[in-house]
Amino acid sequence: MADDILHKPLNQQVIVITGASSGIGLATARMAAREGARLVLAARSEPALQQIADELSALPACEAVAVACDVGRREDVDRVAATALERFGRIDTWVNDAGVAIYGRLEEVSEADSRRLFDTNFWGVVNGSLAALPHLRRHGGALVNVGSEVSDAVIPLQGMYSASKHAVKGFTDALRVEVEVVERAPLSITLIQPTAVDTPYPQHARNYMDREPKLPTPQIDPEDVARAILKAATHGGRDVKVGAMSTLDTLASKVMPGVADKMAALQDDRQQADEPPRNPEGALFRPSGGGTERGRGGALHH
Repeated sequence: MADDILHKPLNQQVIVITGASSGIGLATARMAAREGARLVLAARSEPALQQIADELSALPACEAVAVACDVGRREDVDRVAATALERFGRIDTWVNDAGVAIYGRLEEVSEADSRRLFDTNFWGVVNGSLAALPHLRRHGGALVNVGSEVSDAVIPLQGMYSASKHAVKGFTDALRVEVEVVERAPLSITLIQPTAVDTPYPQHARNYMDREPKLPTPQIDPEDVARAILKAATHGGRDVKVGAMSTLDTLASKVMPGVADKMAALQDDRQQADEPPRNPEGALFRPSGGGTERGRGGALHH
């Protein structure tokens, strides 16, 4: 791998964050802003995103710009990169965090919904990575892709989400080999794998169940994941597990797959709240509105 990767301190960085209007993306933006980074924030929820950019730009030494973006559209993502260059002249770290979820049996979920999830969760990471690479090669820096513990493990009722995060890991691993190892380019490519996180992820999910979705405890704070992301921005890394359950579940999936299957099956009936669905359509095809870091009972990430 390249020995001359340049990771700047956060107060000298221009950082692009997708999915910045809520959850982990918002927590990361706020944490980076407090460190004095300059930020390009991307999400579909434009009003909330602009309010967040204004909030962060009011902090000492921080400047933030909002760009409305559907990461499943390459032209939108290219516009985010162009805005970063026009406003700040470069990109030092690019964080692919945007993601959506579906709760339901794999046989129940429509092909249209599954393809939409992959457009965001997988192709959004591909689009962001390929848009960022030319600029990161030029000056050095970090590409940070937010996967999940289900990039290795799985969970019932969220099978298509698990599949998309497996795909994110495969893409990130292959890209790392090509760019870091073969090409020896001066940048790091990191996969972040959180366990369940207390964000609005369940409330934003497309829901096929007859009850409101949730995830069981334990959950970590979105700030825990934000710290891991920003450490990757300044120090690089390969696969970064966040939370003890992520370490346990990913290890079990590799060394005891049969046991891991049984552990996953235990989560089947622990993902519904004791109330009817509030918003079954979720944010799969439309913006969530954003603006909050935490949810009502946790998330696999986001």
